[in-house]
Amino acid sequence: MDASLKYAQLIKNEAKRLGFMSCGISKAGFLEEEAPRLENWLKNNMHGEMRYMENHFDKRLDPTKLVDGAKSVISLLLNYYPEKLQQDAAAPKISKYAYGQDYHHVIKSKLKELHHFISEEIGEVGGRAFVDSAPVLDKAWAQKSGLGWVGKNTNLIQKQSGSFFFIAELILDIELAQDHAVTDHCGSCTACIDACPTQAIVEPYVVDGSKCISYFTIELKESLPASMKGKFDNWMFGCDVCQDVCPWNRFSTAHNEPLFNPHPELLDMTKKDWQEITQDVFSKVFQKSAVKRTKYQGLTRNINFLND
Repeated sequence: MDASLKYAQLIKNEAKRLGFMSCGISKAGFLEEEAPRLENWLKNNMHGEMRYMENHFDKRLDPTKLVDGAKSVISLLLNYYPEKLQQDAAAPKISKYAYGQDYHHVIKSKLKELHHFISEEIGEVGGRAFVDSAPVLDKAWAQKSGLGWVGKNTNLIQKQSGSFFFIAELILDIELAQDHAVTDHCGSCTACIDACPTQAIVEPYVVDGSKCISYFTIELKESLPASMKGKFDNWMFGCDVCQDVCPWNRFSTAHNEPLFNPHPELLDMTKKDWQEITQDVFSKVFQKSAVKRTKYQGLTRNINFLND
C-alpha cells in the first residue's frame, strides 16, 4: 500500500477513536475559488465590526503561509447536537453549540492527542492545530476534503448527519492521500433563507454577517440597534434557526462527548430565571462555556433587549 494512503488511513482511524465524527484530507494550497468570494464579502462590509476578518487575507487563503512546508490539511468534524433542549419554551434561547464546555479547549486537546499519535506512528511530523481561532477558512477546507457541502446558509452540511458539528484542522508538512469533494444537495430548498428572522441570508450561499443574530448577540460589543427590536426570535446567545429548519438536520443524532453536556441547571432555567440572573449564577452555569465571551453584562444586555 502506498505510504500516503496508509498514513491517511491510520490518521482517520485514530480520529474516530478520539471521538471525531468525520475526517477528510486535502492538499494544502491556495484556495482559488474562495479568494474573490472573501474579497467581495469584506468589500461589502458583511463582517460588520468583526475587523479581525480583514487581517491576514493571504494566510486565510493559503495555509502554506500559516504553516512552514504545509502539504496536507486534515479536516475534522465533532458532533455537538444535544440530547435534550432547554425546557421552558418561553425562555430566551442559547445556541446548542454553547450548551457544554467551550469547544475550543475540548477540541484542541483532541487535536494535540492526534498530532502526538501521528508523530509516534509516522515519525516527526511538523504542523499546527486550528480550532476556529486563526485565519483558516475551515468550511472551505472541510468541503474540499469531502466532509460535506457548504449550504445556502453557508454552513457545512452532511447528508448523513446534518450540520450540528464543529470543524477543526491539523495542517501538516506530510503528503497524505487526498479525499474528493462531494456534490451539493440543497437543490431548490430555501427553508433557511425563508426562516432567517433578520434576513441575513441575502442570497443563496451568501450570509451578511453583520445582520446575523449570532453577530448581534456575541460579536457586537456596543448597544444593540433599535431597528432589530422584536427580530431576535427570543435568541439571547447565538442562533440556530437556519440549522433547525434545514431538512438534513432531521438526521442529527445526540453527541457522546461528556464535556459538551450542559450544566445541570442550564436546561431547567425558566424565562423568569433568566430575567433575574445574577453574576453568581452566570459564573456557575457558564463556568467553562463559550457563553463567557459575552460576559455577564453582554448576556443581560441581550436578555433585556428581548424583554423591553
